[in-house]
Amino acid sequence: MVNPENRMNAIQLQAKSLGIDLDALPSHIAVIMDGNGRWAKKRGLVRLLGHREGYKTLRRVLLDCSELGIQYLTVYAFSSENWRRPQEEVSGLMALIEAAARDELRLMHQNNVRVRVAGRVSEVPQGLQNALHHGIETTRSNSGITFTLAINYGGRAEIVDAVKTLIKQGIDAEQVSEELISANLYNPDIPDPDLMVRTAGEMRWSNFLVWQSSYSELYVTEKSWPEFGTDQLLEGICQYQGRIRKFGAVVDD
Repeated sequence: MVNPENRMNAIQLQAKSLGIDLDALPSHIAVIMDGNGRWAKKRGLVRLLGHREGYKTLRRVLLDCSELGIQYLTVYAFSSENWRRPQEEVSGLMALIEAAARDELRLMHQNNVRVRVAGRVSEVPQGLQNALHHGIETTRSNSGITFTLAINYGGRAEIVDAVKTLIKQGIDAEQVSEELISANLYNPDIPDPDLMVRTAGEMRWSNFLVWQSSYSELYVTEKSWPEFGTDQLLEGICQYQGRIRKFGAVVDD
């Protein structure tokens, strides 16, 4: 008889050793990847090198989540407010994201990852738009983890765009409901995040998935994003599983 543990991969075994219930994992993890620039500055490097290191971290975390059995991973790659940064950094980020979208596509496709985007993507450089569109189309039929890149994304802007859509549809004010707004967000088929991860010790939402994360559990680590690894991912899941999710109701202890 085959031992069920023999069918587990390394990260599943590590998770189990920490007491994580593999049958009660968060379905959707969202990540605010913070601290790339500070990580670089501490090492006397330019900020863009911190972003490059953060890109390597993202590859590892995506594969970890995929191997664990997480169904959805959404990451905050570039906010609508990030345009305020120095032009050199913005241009470097756009080029880095485009290169990553092209270079990592084979790996994502081989690992059955389905690629999605969220945000006002029509406003980013055309080359990046093309790379993202190619990734979405190439992986459309994949059935593994859904990886969503939030780029030129703002939570408030997403709600504004949803409301504009309802107005264009001629929806009467009395018909507007939470369900109707949710159905007109960027990716209405993706469930709300169960767990929100933020790195570099910051204790704020920063306009990320503000509608969808109303009842997300929050895990904050002092580690900057380039330092984030499997141990921090599993620690966040441990904390998630140790909490009682009430959704506004009263739950007996």
